[in-house]
Amino acid sequence: MTPDALHRILAENFAPWVQALDLEVVSCEGSRTVIRMPNSPNLARVGGIVSGQALMALADTAMVLGAMAHAGQMVPLATTDLNTQFLRAASGPAILCTAEVVKPGRALTFSRAEMTEEDSGKLVATATASFFLAG
Repeated sequence: MTPDALHRILAENFAPWVQALDLEVVSCEGSRTVIRMPNSPNLARVGGIVSGQALMALADTAMVLGAMAHAGQMVPLATTDLNTQFLRAASGPAILCTAEVVKPGRALTFSRAEMTEEDSGKLVATATASFFLAG
């Protein structure tokens, strides 16, 4: 799938609050998808750092889009497990999330993600998830 195709899926199928994160599909190659989330005052918590809730939404969305890209089409997925490790405070102009399908399956797909500050490249969080293919 192309980044444009994934962006259309995001725009047409995801909740308005996810779309309010202003996510951009940067690339999609094989089992790896990269999503950019610009930092904004709406995502900040005390001290101006990106909130953990925004990082978790970024990771979940990136991994779902990555699973769809791997499948080559829009497929209904339900998150069955999401585990996030926050490693350092996230700041800067944007956060990049690289999501990778670890093991696709007929009923469950397993993925992992790394989130880094766009400007410094510093790792701020990691996540793993499993998704039920509801279709």
